[in-house]
Amino acid sequence: MTGYLYQCELALLELARRSWQDPTVEVRMELLDDIEFLDPDQTPQELLQAKHREAAGPLSETGKDFWRSVASWIDALKHLSDPSDAAMPILRLVSTQTAPADTFFRYLSAGPERDEAKALQRMEQVAGDDKGPDTTAKNRELFLNLTPARRQELVRAITVNDAAPVMSDLDPRLAKELGITPSDHAQAALEEIKGWWYGMAVKLLERKNPQRMRASVSAQELMCRRDEVTGRYIGKNLPIAETLRNLTEAEIAGYSDRMVVTQMRWIGLPDAEVAMHLRDYHYARAQRSEWLRTFKITPERIDEYESELHYEWETAFRRRTRRLHDDVSEEERQSIGQEILDATMDRVADTPLRPGSVTAPWIGTGSAHGLSDQAATAHPDRQLGWHPDYKNRCKNPDETQEQ
Repeated sequence: MTGYLYQCELALLELARRSWQDPTVEVRMELLDDIEFLDPDQTPQELLQAKHREAAGPLSETGKDFWRSVASWIDALKHLSDPSDAAMPILRLVSTQTAPADTFFRYLSAGPERDEAKALQRMEQVAGDDKGPDTTAKNRELFLNLTPARRQELVRAITVNDAAPVMSDLDPRLAKELGITPSDHAQAALEEIKGWWYGMAVKLLERKNPQRMRASVSAQELMCRRDEVTGRYIGKNLPIAETLRNLTEAEIAGYSDRMVVTQMRWIGLPDAEVAMHLRDYHYARAQRSEWLRTFKITPERIDEYESELHYEWETAFRRRTRRLHDDVSEEERQSIGQEILDATMDRVADTPLRPGSVTAPWIGTGSAHGLSDQAATAHPDRQLGWHPDYKNRCKNPDETQEQ
């Protein structure tokens, strides 16, 4: 069990380490190998085998950890159409065990002792030894069945990282790679990021339900989540790139058929107020899109934020409609709808997108209008409207809009 958890956390550590040099790199798990790192075009850069042993000890040249990794790589490369030496991904073994001197493990290290010719010669010698253990016989034979040129290409691609930290020693290295500086909140921040990562790992490992699976996670997403978490503890505000101005008549007309306008018409708002609210809606959409595009915030946090806005709206809506009778006139219903709108705007204007920071009021008000724009298609838990009867009206929005 520790080995599986180690694989998951090692993927996080390696992704964090790469993020400083290439934020576009992506990671996936258990497809071609334990852990894979990909270019943005989904071409594998590296296939990584993670081997965790609590009792460190020495790596064995005839052991299962290495030869099963070799067999796994040979099989994976077939799925990559047997890439040439130039296109070969890095084949990396990360082990908590140590590499003894004068073994092919040392010759395959990333350090000054690396000697690919000696490594190949020694691997061929060990693989061909009839006295080797039966547990690795098929894997060693698979290696020997490769052409000499292919064996050479394979060995050139292999890197062995021995003496890797065991599971209980990963946290300090992970905090360092994430840029989490020592503080009173450092452990809490690290645990929160790891909690998010385990959720991502479940999606990476999902194979049956398309709605729950993810193909990969990028270093940009990880850094974005890190900034969200650490920003919460230091009160770091999101940068505002949009400059508010009144919308032109053409811009307002472009929204005339949208539900966001229809909802405001249902409660009898005059054109001037509709234009004012549309301005917030327009710029909140643009700013949120820019934050997502530049990885300032994650889609998951946007989803959490919208849930918080919905809660604020629901409080305002329930308080003003709980004693509403069927005989209340349409004029009174519109008046109540305007009260709901005003109360909601007051409540959401102070709701920060990043907890512990300050968010421009129009982000909250505009985002609430964004939820109202989706009222006809949203899940019932996310429907939002101003008119007391908005739910019934949303069932036939076109007919109501004509009226």
